[in-house]
Amino acid sequence: MKRIVKISQVLVGILFIFSGFVKADDPAGFTIKLHEYFAADALNMPWLDKFAFAMAFSIPIIEMTLGFMLLLGNRKKLTLVLVTLMMIFFTFLTWYTAHYNKVLECGCFGDAIPMTSWQSFWKNVVLMVFILLLIFGNKHMYSIGGKAQNILVILFLAGSTGFAYYCYNYLPVLDFRPYKVGTDIKQAMQGIPDEEKFFYTLKNKKSGETKEFDKFPDNYQNDWTFVSSRTEITKKGVEAKIKDFNISAMAGTDVTDSILSVKGNQFLLIMETITDANKDDETITKINALANECLKGHIGFICLTASDPTAVSDFQKKYKTAFKFFNTDGTVLKTMIRSNPGLILIKGGVVKAMWHYHSIPAYADVTAKYLH
Repeated sequence: MKRIVKISQVLVGILFIFSGFVKADDPAGFTIKLHEYFAADALNMPWLDKFAFAMAFSIPIIEMTLGFMLLLGNRKKLTLVLVTLMMIFFTFLTWYTAHYNKVLECGCFGDAIPMTSWQSFWKNVVLMVFILLLIFGNKHMYSIGGKAQNILVILFLAGSTGFAYYCYNYLPVLDFRPYKVGTDIKQAMQGIPDEEKFFYTLKNKKSGETKEFDKFPDNYQNDWTFVSSRTEITKKGVEAKIKDFNISAMAGTDVTDSILSVKGNQFLLIMETITDANKDDETITKINALANECLKGHIGFICLTASDPTAVSDFQKKYKTAFKFFNTDGTVLKTMIRSNPGLILIKGGVVKAMWHYHSIPAYADVTAKYLH
């Protein structure tokens, strides 16, 4: 029993730290997921939307800190109470969304390990078993760190908070999204189809016998009558990682392939919605300066947005932009980069680098590092 309790303590602690880490690595993405949960067709709690970011920022920090406290054996009873309450909440939430088919992917492990709500629910059930072992066998839990435990917890809490803050302001440290650096967008849009084998059931005209073939016999119509066919998947394919990616001119013409087929470097300024984008003077000045230098050097620089032509026109007039605007679905743009605006450098359709609006680079820096 002692060994099982200690193993459970380590497993639950590590899982809580990992679960919190992948969400803290992408607070903006977790915020989007919480909006899905609060939507009218899910939990129907739109009044919680205004708290979504605060929850997305704090929940991962709490998860990681509780996991670290478990690993240390710090304040065992309090830690177990908080861990249990959190797991009861998450278990109910995943059961509810799975049972009523409200949210298809739970977001428990962010984009690192996509899970359906049912998968997450059963994962939580198993985890609750380990937590119950800790509750009833807490006297067998180990404790390390001695008097320094509280100091270690405070330092860990500060580090977790700083990590989440950095990832929100300067993009995820570990990028698990389908548009991460190194991704060939055109290839990721295709996936790999299933390998299939076809079988045909034929009936002999003379004997009445039915037989299955993996290909039609030569001149089979002379001796056989077709009855039915079936398809068997011999090798499962790979689903496309990128779906619904489309770029169109403001007039509606599809230009996706032409933009992704450009062999040279080009910048994609991602501005999901112009209304909600950060438009402070410093950000816009840096963007315009980089765009102007790129256009002078015959390097592509365009903006992808989900905003309508009127909003685009007003933005162009106000900020005197020289680059062109194209339309892309807003959800796709949120997935591409966790920044509005954000900047992506591609070459031949392959993602080479990306920047948050807090770190828009100067043309000289980009040239030295990427364009040569």
